Amino acid sequence: MFVREELQLNAAFLAARDRLAALAHSGSLLTAAQAASSGEGTSDGSTGLTRVGPLGPVRGLSRVVEVQLGDLVAHDDSAQLALRWEVAGPGGGLFPALDADITLGRVDDQATTLTLTGVYRPPLGSVGAGLDQAILHRVAVATIHDFLSRVGAAISSPEATAGPR
Repeated sequence: MFVREELQLNAAFLAARDRLAALAHSGSLLTAAQAASSGEGTSDGSTGLTRVGPLGPVRGLSRVVEVQLGDLVAHDDSAQLALRWEVAGPGGGLFPALDADITLGRVDDQATTLTLTGVYRPPLGSVGAGLDQAILHRVAVATIHDFLSRVGAAISSPEATAGPR
């Protein structure tokens, strides 16, 4: 299933690009993936475990996922970061895995778009596809919206990325 979420940020492109790079490098981007977390997460900057889902730390309604980040690829007016989420541990194949790109694009001197575009594969073949249509797609969209909102807030706020690097 295809998913896409886009936000417009009140941040100049170069500043937004540098903040996204700092968030990814420091592990703070993985922390942002704890959108619905109980705080369980470890990170080395490019891979980490985190609990995600629309209902926070409610066991059974959120899952521990492994989040992997690629390198930030920057161009004159855009930057892209690959992202993979998949449920960690036993039974992980019973849940969707997400492969996505986080993209920044220059709008003008003071605005930048932040977009997450990706695909996830519902588990369990045709049964999973039916569940996806009934409920899983809404859960995926809510989780991605929350995650991207947190990333956008961190990019828009210079204080969020200040400090030692």
